[in-house]
Amino acid sequence: MQESGGPVLMVMQELPAPTPEPASAAATPAATDAATPVVSAFYDRFPYPGDPLQDGPPPGYNWRWCIDSVVAAVRGVLPPRPAGGGSRSWRVLDAGCGTGVSTDYLCHLNPEASVLAVDISLGALDVARERLRRSGGASRVRELRIEERSLLDLGDEGPFDAINSVGVLHHLARPEAGLRALAQRLAPGGLLHLFLYAEAGRWEIHHTQRALSLLQVGNGAQGLRLGRQLLADLPPGNRLRRHHEERWALDTAADANFADMYLHPQETSFTVAGLLAFLEEANLHFAGFSNPEVWDPARLLSGELLERARALSQRQQWALVEALDPDISHFECFVSREPIAVRSWKDDGALLAAAGEANRCLWGWPGTALLDPDLRPLEIEPGDLALMEAWQAAPTGTPLAELPVAMGEAERVERARRLIQQRVLLPVAP
Repeated sequence: MQESGGPVLMVMQELPAPTPEPASAAATPAATDAATPVVSAFYDRFPYPGDPLQDGPPPGYNWRWCIDSVVAAVRGVLPPRPAGGGSRSWRVLDAGCGTGVSTDYLCHLNPEASVLAVDISLGALDVARERLRRSGGASRVRELRIEERSLLDLGDEGPFDAINSVGVLHHLARPEAGLRALAQRLAPGGLLHLFLYAEAGRWEIHHTQRALSLLQVGNGAQGLRLGRQLLADLPPGNRLRRHHEERWALDTAADANFADMYLHPQETSFTVAGLLAFLEEANLHFAGFSNPEVWDPARLLSGELLERARALSQRQQWALVEALDPDISHFECFVSREPIAVRSWKDDGALLAAAGEANRCLWGWPGTALLDPDLRPLEIEPGDLALMEAWQAAPTGTPLAELPVAMGEAERVERARRLIQQRVLLPVAP
């Protein structure tokens, strides 16, 4: 085992003898990763994620799958809309779409985008296609393709403005090859959203996985039955049982979710240092956590200790949070091909020349009582709402200085900066 400062901690279960595969597995393309056949067969048995299908759009929103919101959060500014005020025609890759939960949100939150969703499991893709049919997601975008393909075999595809890879690379035998493959598909200026397992917060999960592997329960129906029995039969005070019941019981109520957590045949976990080294080895640049509040030392410290923490480098602060909060079970971050300088909007003249639009990931909009992009309560001032409504009624690309609203320049700038900080306003380059 490497120490926490090492590049990557590998936590691989011994691959059990394969159980009989569904008939669809015979159609799986030649594997380009050692784990592909076993992982594909596993997800054919347990299509993941196990979220129920629904008629109509998916519930709520996830701003990490709304490309406008992502670009504004990472870069601080959006590119102008096309002439005539149409939607930005992002080209989006859902790399490892599973049963299509992420694909559904990507389609509904990015009108006029072109979306390619790929996965190696035919069983999961069957569910994804039905999910998108019932939700109407396909009709929301310019183009939707749902294909049985490995993310390692997309060399015939052009560049993508946004790539979503949530819970995928850590199930490859060689995650670094997967990351390099995605880097090759990322357009200049594009962004990759990654979700990878974190070592510390999966301690109990890893021990449960090892126990089930030693008991040779397999990763089929028998493993599912005995895995649930194990966590129910352990003494009430046992750390593994207590952790499961307190944290994961609800998330693993669906059989597919339980299997994905405790029975998966291939898994890799990372440390903070390992994550950053993983990106650097692929010549990619860390562009920020998509849950930055988790990595703020102020969440855990105060007083003199917080002052000392603030004096550390950014990477040291993340390492400190990792050390202090062993419940962090995953990393979610944005990645780019080039370093990103975030637009700050400190210059009044630049802000007055910028256009703006409302974040689509707001519950209760338009109004003053909202849920923000992270679904937290947010109250905005009536005057701020009036400014946003004037922007929405004005022609596309109207700069802040020219909005037909009874406010002086100083007031416009003050309100606009507050709305940007609250992530209600997405500033648009002139």
